[in-house]
Amino acid sequence: MSFESLSSDFFGYENGLSDEEKDLIVRLRAYLDAEVRPLVNGLWANAEFFPRTVVKGLADLGLFGQPWAETRRFENSAVFRGWVALELARVDASLATLVGMQNGLVMGSIAVAGSQEQRDEWLPKLASGELLGAFGLTEPLSGSDSAQGLRTIAKRDGDSWTINGAKRWIGNGSISDVTIIWAKDADDGQVKGFIVPTSTPGYSATRIENKQALRIVQNADIVLTDLVVPEANRLQNSKSFRETASVLRLTRAEVAWAAVGNSVGAYEAAVAYAGERIQFGKEIGGHQLVQDLLARSLGNITASIGMVTRVSQMLDEGTQRDEHASLAKAFTTSRMRETVAWCREIFGGNGIVLDYDVIRYFADAEAIYSYEGTREMNTLIVGRAITGKAAFV
Repeated sequence: MSFESLSSDFFGYENGLSDEEKDLIVRLRAYLDAEVRPLVNGLWANAEFFPRTVVKGLADLGLFGQPWAETRRFENSAVFRGWVALELARVDASLATLVGMQNGLVMGSIAVAGSQEQRDEWLPKLASGELLGAFGLTEPLSGSDSAQGLRTIAKRDGDSWTINGAKRWIGNGSISDVTIIWAKDADDGQVKGFIVPTSTPGYSATRIENKQALRIVQNADIVLTDLVVPEANRLQNSKSFRETASVLRLTRAEVAWAAVGNSVGAYEAAVAYAGERIQFGKEIGGHQLVQDLLARSLGNITASIGMVTRVSQMLDEGTQRDEHASLAKAFTTSRMRETVAWCREIFGGNGIVLDYDVIRYFADAEAIYSYEGTREMNTLIVGRAITGKAAFV
């Protein structure tokens, strides 16, 4: 099977990938079409997680651990990893969230803030799919203000730490094998990270019910009660929130890519529907107003691909800063909101029926719009870069 650039990649950005990167994209598309696409509407409707066979299939393709020397199958670019996120999200945004969390937030925490010994121990297990991870930062009363507002406390006692606190909205926190917990050191007040197997006494996770976006992702409330973690499981290079922010910077741009992928999924569904739905004696794709909505959607997608491509190139070049990733996330998620609404509009009443897919993209857009930094917070990060003045409070 040969590589073909997506029709929604109107300017052909994807053609810039290396041959090895294109080969994996081709194999990924085939796997998703055969093994994942037939499942997603049923899983989404019932708020059920992917079968572990899907997680293993993604691991076998080499999707986990791509950025890290210990686990990558071949040298690859941040642009390629962004395209992987896009390809996943055009099938299902929850799938892109799963891979982004495992590959970026969980493995990224260990790669950025862990010792070499911790990297050697944990990264291969996570890359193989043997372990499923979660990332525990957000709390019931702390979200955007995590740098100062964490209430989860870790107290050192000899060669171990006792952690007490709570986390909320933790993706896959109720089904993970290991969770990265970020807590404030009781002695120096600095944020530190801990690798916590979820079988540890004192770790309790409850799935959040009635969620109407990213329904396949198993978000959880976590309670940590006198949970004891050995010093060996503290991320050895986590000394302050600066390391946490470094992890978020790495993953924020990939969330922007996933937002584009979610837009692409809705757009592809709308294009297909426009070619088969008959109204006023012809396919609706032949009506001017429908073509207008499709052209606007494609414009949003094309502009967004250009932005995320450049911000990922900057990551490879070592020139990407917080404000670059924040602008990409704020812009692409805002354009995604417009795009999925226009695409849903093309379906008329059928657009609210899950059988036609587009309502799933429409609903999932709301979660992507908010997580990994809200539009408002990312705007303030960019605003600080523009003016030199912080306006967060």
